[in-house]
Amino acid sequence: MKCLFVIIFIMAFSLDNYTVVNFTKNSDLKNWKIVDDVVMGGKSSGNLEINDDGHAVFYGHISLENNGGFSSVRYQPEKIALNNASSIQIRLKGDAKKYQLRIKANASDYYSYVRSFSTSGDWETIEVDLKDMYPSFRGRKLDQPNFSSDHIEEIGILIGNKKEQKFKLKIDRIGLK
Repeated sequence: MKCLFVIIFIMAFSLDNYTVVNFTKNSDLKNWKIVDDVVMGGKSSGNLEINDDGHAVFYGHISLENNGGFSSVRYQPEKIALNNASSIQIRLKGDAKKYQLRIKANASDYYSYVRSFSTSGDWETIEVDLKDMYPSFRGRKLDQPNFSSDHIEEIGILIGNKKEQKFKLKIDRIGLK
């Protein structure tokens, strides 16, 4: 029995070394905000809520009307020191669509560091190496170095696949490894 406990503990600890967000039924979403293409005249709509299982659910509809085509959810915590972490891990259940993980070293930066990932439709852990995240602004890659900061001030997820579609992404937790 002791061996089983150690294996479970090691598996749980290896998911991430530092948990940034662990959603529960009582999670407060006040530091989360939705940013859709409506900021530039589009008609997409995204929502974020906690479901009965205690997972965050980012869902909505992407519209291409009025040159729209994206929805995002952004989290602005206090500054997160990376403490030698080299990747971000997200335990999630997607809808077999492609999303982008987006981070900012400084919340006031006009650009984000981006890396795309695909979801399978099942619960899975997505791991993104920080050094592979490239700077982007309004969908265009910038001619600047990839992410190399020692902290993060914003974490976001965006969907914008250049097609009209509904989307739904369940998020269990976000951590650093």
